[in-house]
Amino acid sequence: MELQGTVKKLFETQTFASGFQKREMILLTQEQYPQPISIEFLSEKISLLDNVSEGDEVKVGINIRGREWTSPQGETKYFNSITGWRLEKAAAGNSYNEPTQAQPAANTAAATENPFAEEEDDDLPF
Repeated sequence: MELQGTVKKLFETQTFASGFQKREMILLTQEQYPQPISIEFLSEKISLLDNVSEGDEVKVGINIRGREWTSPQGETKYFNSITGWRLEKAAAGNSYNEPTQAQPAANTAAATENPFAEEEDDDLPF
């Protein structure tokens, strides 16, 4: 999935006792009712935020993850997180960097030939 919007807030990298690291970003979506979405970047993906500043227009590739947790009292709770795995800054003029598309092949006879044209020796019943 992808989200597009403006970087509202960048947080510092958090390092936990286990050595695990994460950094969070708040993305303000660009829609009729803008939403502030918290996106986590984990481990080696933290470096994607190095060249981004608050106020930048970006497109973020995300995964939505869910997990279950049971409290010591036996109550089960469910949590969701949004994890970023790709980040693209908007190019000048507010157009996003789209992947380049292959150009069509040179015009050949096979490309212009109608594959549905009837053949004279066709003996099929339909």
